[in-house]
Amino acid sequence: MGLVFTISVYLVVWWTVLFAVLPIGVQSYHEAGIEPPRGADPGAPVNPNLKKKFFTTTWISAVIMLFIWCAYTFHWVHLPPLRVG
Repeated sequence: MGLVFTISVYLVVWWTVLFAVLPIGVQSYHEAGIEPPRGADPGAPVNPNLKKKFFTTTWISAVIMLFIWCAYTFHWVHLPPLRVG
């Protein structure tokens, strides 16, 4: 697995995990019974905890990437070579 391919796969995994983690533990203004600020959507999160979710996404993605790397390195899954040209 080359460096560019590994980074590419990691970024795809990271974004997929981010979208899975984003809705966890979110409470909207409407659900909290709080009046939203002027011009805000009542369905917007009161406190989205983005920093915590970015850290969570990073370590979950690292674990998934480790599994993908092991599967490729130890030939648990065989991928044929890509032929260009």
